[in-house]
Amino acid sequence: MNLNGKNILITGGSLGIGKETAIALFKKGANILVTGRSKKRLISAFKNTSVKTIDFDIGNLDSIEVHAKKCLSILENKVDVLINNAGIGYGKSIEEINKEDFLQIFNVNVFGLSLFTKEIIPIMKGQNNGTIINIGSTASLKGYKNGSIYASSKFAVRCLSQCWQAELRKHNIRVCQINPSEVTTAFGSPERKEREEIHNKLTPKEVAHAIISTIEMDNRGFINELNIWATNPFS
Repeated sequence: MNLNGKNILITGGSLGIGKETAIALFKKGANILVTGRSKKRLISAFKNTSVKTIDFDIGNLDSIEVHAKKCLSILENKVDVLINNAGIGYGKSIEEINKEDFLQIFNVNVFGLSLFTKEIIPIMKGQNNGTIINIGSTASLKGYKNGSIYASSKFAVRCLSQCWQAELRKHNIRVCQINPSEVTTAFGSPERKEREEIHNKLTPKEVAHAIISTIEMDNRGFINELNIWATNPFS
């Protein structure tokens, strides 16, 4: 896909992977709309650019349809790429977890992602083309200690990606899942404060590179799933 002039919608893009991807896509000439929970962070992230923003919480399931319609209006009912990047998570042991923990994470990572995508699909079907990028995690490949809620939410996203691939290929809609390992972002920080880069861990730039490379593949093909690992996180 030639990105110049394409309409790209990114959820959860005020920080980290979403922000880095949005800026890189903007530099390639795409028309970008970024969602996020904080209007202040969105304004700060994209000042001095023409990136469009809209603030809302994708975990608020009752408002998704309304905000999706606002997004589509801003993009004049044309979406070439949807990047489902919004996500939250934290670790708790099996003895600590409760219903509220599950709902908080699943409302964003699974239910919100699915219901928001549902609103975009008819537009892509009408176009007979589109690309959906679901940002998963290597946690969707293998569980780990204290990962009961977060990892299971990403396992669910991986299943969603596979189901949508089977359902949407006949409409020329590519569904791709990107699974980063540990990235130095604000992920998991209650204050949403971004961490300093670490020399042997991934940064948002590597993940953004993978996302954009996946999108730029000629439309006759698609990458169904891509795992991104730090080369040597042990040194």
